[in-house]
Amino acid sequence: MKNPMFRFLLVLTIASNGGFQIWRTIFNNFAVEISKVDGAQMGIINSAREIPGFLAFAAIYVILVIKEYRLAALSILLLGVGILLTGYMPSYAGLIFTTIVMSVGFHYFETTNQSLTIQYFDKKLSSVVMGRLRGATGLSSLVATGMVYLLMYYLNYAQTFLVSGLLVALIGIWALFENPTDKNIVPQAKKIVLKKKYWVFYILTCLSGARRQIFTVFAIFLMVEHFRFSVSEVTTLFMINNVVNFFLGPAIGKAINSWGERKLLSIEYVALIAVFVGYALIDSKLAIGILYVVDSLFFNFDIAIRTYFQKIGEKADFASTMAVGFTINHIIAVALPAIGGYLWLMNYQYPFWIGAVLSVAALGFAQVIKIEHANEAEGRGVSLDK
Repeated sequence: MKNPMFRFLLVLTIASNGGFQIWRTIFNNFAVEISKVDGAQMGIINSAREIPGFLAFAAIYVILVIKEYRLAALSILLLGVGILLTGYMPSYAGLIFTTIVMSVGFHYFETTNQSLTIQYFDKKLSSVVMGRLRGATGLSSLVATGMVYLLMYYLNYAQTFLVSGLLVALIGIWALFENPTDKNIVPQAKKIVLKKKYWVFYILTCLSGARRQIFTVFAIFLMVEHFRFSVSEVTTLFMINNVVNFFLGPAIGKAINSWGERKLLSIEYVALIAVFVGYALIDSKLAIGILYVVDSLFFNFDIAIRTYFQKIGEKADFASTMAVGFTINHIIAVALPAIGGYLWLMNYQYPFWIGAVLSVAALGFAQVIKIEHANEAEGRGVSLDK
């Protein structure tokens, strides 16, 4: 636990996820109740949110002029600024602007977070680190969700966004004065890397982006608009999810080492097919809430995509491929919310049928994973206690 990079990433992960959790918990209700947006507008807003993720490949050029860990710190600062401005710009255009600002910080931190994790920790340890960080997101989200209850009791929407965004921004400022680097880490390629042997990683990453959008946009909007979940009910579901993730995250990291990426991803995709069909067909508020918790549970399994790449990838490609992967992840993610929003106006079930079809495709591609044919040369191992 004394490893400086692990500590650095842990603190920033807590800040990123905690701030985003508060934003996500109240944003849909804020947008519907205060800004009066409809399904199509919500789709556009969420498509705009994914544009910075689509442009994540540009991080390769940013780290030409600043260190990658500095970019991580600046990203957290920008995330906080985007959150704190949200409540004071309630117009449709204002929501798009603040969402993009917040999203630039969130996505560029996630890009650097994933890259630094597989650079600094070897193939066996990285899955454990990712699992612990995912567990930390569960804990930070739990605390953040509790803060929503407390803040919304005393404050209005704008003030809640302000307080939470300010806390995140302060952590970003702290991180700017930290230096957790190790001079022995393999230097990273400062250019965009695309290689044929990574094609399965690219496809699964792209499909993962589509799955994530349906989960984060339409599943929540289904609960708020169609089933009329209140802020407190949505918050309660988030709290349940976070408790599950806190305990499950570290276990997923260990399961990857024990069972392998192909088996875990196959389990995830089979479960998602059932979940998306359930979203489309079930008309019970309680059942939809249960499905959302199950959906969140399997969301943790996607770290297996990154550990798969680490096992087949060349060390110098890690930073570039993580950035390119984030862009690929958002190819569908940028268009899907807008398209799904218009389909929603025709029938709210359509986005979930799309999700089921994409999960079937992902299940098929997951069967191509063959770690045993990958380059098994281990990277430099780094202990969490050093």
